[in-house]
Amino acid sequence: MRDIETIFPADDQIPADARLAGPIEQREYLVNGELRRWDGAMQEVLSPVCVETATGPVQRVLGRVPLLGEKEALDALDAAVAAYDHGRGRWPTMAVADRIAHVEEFARRMVGTRDEVVRLLMWEIGKARADAGREFDRTVEYIRDTVDAVKELDRAGSRFSIQQGIIGQIRRAPLGVALCMGPFNYPLNETFTTLIPALVMGNTAVFKPPRLGVLLHRPLLEAFRDAFPPGVVNTVYGRGRETMTPLMASGKVDVLAFIGTSRAADALKKAHPRPHRLRSVLGLEAKNPAIVLPDADLELAVAECALGALSFNGQRCTALKMLFVHADVVDEFLARLSAVVSGLPAGMPWDEGVALTPLPEPGKPAELAELVADAVRLGGRVVNPSGGESHGTYVSPAVVYPTHPDSRLYREEQFGPVIPVASFTDLAEPIRWVVESNYGQQLSIFGRDPETIARLVDPLVNQVCRLNLNSQCQRGPDTFPFTGRKDSAEGTLSVSDALRVFTIRTLVAAKSSELNKRIITDIVRERRSTFLSTDFVF
Repeated sequence: MRDIETIFPADDQIPADARLAGPIEQREYLVNGELRRWDGAMQEVLSPVCVETATGPVQRVLGRVPLLGEKEALDALDAAVAAYDHGRGRWPTMAVADRIAHVEEFARRMVGTRDEVVRLLMWEIGKARADAGREFDRTVEYIRDTVDAVKELDRAGSRFSIQQGIIGQIRRAPLGVALCMGPFNYPLNETFTTLIPALVMGNTAVFKPPRLGVLLHRPLLEAFRDAFPPGVVNTVYGRGRETMTPLMASGKVDVLAFIGTSRAADALKKAHPRPHRLRSVLGLEAKNPAIVLPDADLELAVAECALGALSFNGQRCTALKMLFVHADVVDEFLARLSAVVSGLPAGMPWDEGVALTPLPEPGKPAELAELVADAVRLGGRVVNPSGGESHGTYVSPAVVYPTHPDSRLYREEQFGPVIPVASFTDLAEPIRWVVESNYGQQLSIFGRDPETIARLVDPLVNQVCRLNLNSQCQRGPDTFPFTGRKDSAEGTLSVSDALRVFTIRTLVAAKSSELNKRIITDIVRERRSTFLSTDFVF
């Protein structure tokens, strides 16, 4: 692994194709179809990428973004409310095929921003260039898959049914105004996995970029403005307490789509005066464990655990954050894992093949150091050379063993490059950990014996929502359901599930009389309604 004292470049060592033109002064925000200018307070945006100077590493200033206030946030909300107009607005009553055309137009415009967005992903959150490119491309692909799923869903609803003498047509209708807030670790992809389904199903939206990963949305503002009718998409920037809390307190938000911490989600939900009228779609914390059985293929298990624990520096809700390894193989497992971790290339996001990069969260190195120190105090040790050492915003990954049950690292989500390992002799130990955990997103099992794995599968699928066999935890493919139990999620996301979570089943019904048949036939034949319709979306 690279010497962390030399990990940051001098200014003249930054390659030309990775450089930013200069600090970005973003004063625009999108409300009611226009880019408004903000002349008030601004928030400085610092990069996790430092530049080495004579006095040590210094974070690069990327630019400034608006710190909007309550009035501006409520203006954005009112624009979305007016565009929805109690379900009577142009967007919610628009034919599905026409809404799809707007979304496809946005995707077409979005593709043209790829280079700029990828560069900002590198600089704003320290994501490796290859991973940043994959996040962008995956987001575009997600939009296209969503369009295909909408067409399939609409086709299923384009027919009438007759039951017990009642004619009915059942479709999915929008819920109203959606407030969409994504996380910093996937600021583009996970924001859009809620925003795009909400929009294409007829909801209007206010979306707030995450606290880290703000500037990368700037190139998309014009695409939103030009691709959607006024008021359908609106943006808010600023501190959550000053902008998001007033939005929720207004009672005008119908759907809260939030990916972040349960504490923040709880505060937002509590601010809403009509909680029974609020649909929540939440992706929250996770402390995903792996269970390595004594007969596991250790080469495979170590490779998957290292990747699962340290992809994007472990800053993923789907990361493996607690490893339980059988006592018979724990020594060999640790030796192999330590070697793999020590061999991971560290550097800047633009470096070819880089696996470990600086951390964007302020104070994160100190927070991780506290977790490791607490585990060491209770008998653990850092197994790998240089593990846990830091320089500026960079932290070398640390493999900690044994992780005592009383340590914070045993229970708390670390969300960074620290890998806690505990050994077990009785499978009841890791199972008890899973049962007692506050989280229930995913789990990985590594082993060969079908009988043993089967005995684990049956109880554990009732504790977590995805069980991975001989592979790391992950979200994809996007057609699979993505959710969690306990404090890990509320609602289910996937290409098809997201369309359902932002809508409600509704129907038009009539007794099968000659009058009603004549009315329905005329409405359908003359295309007088976008709901009562047998149009087939190709």
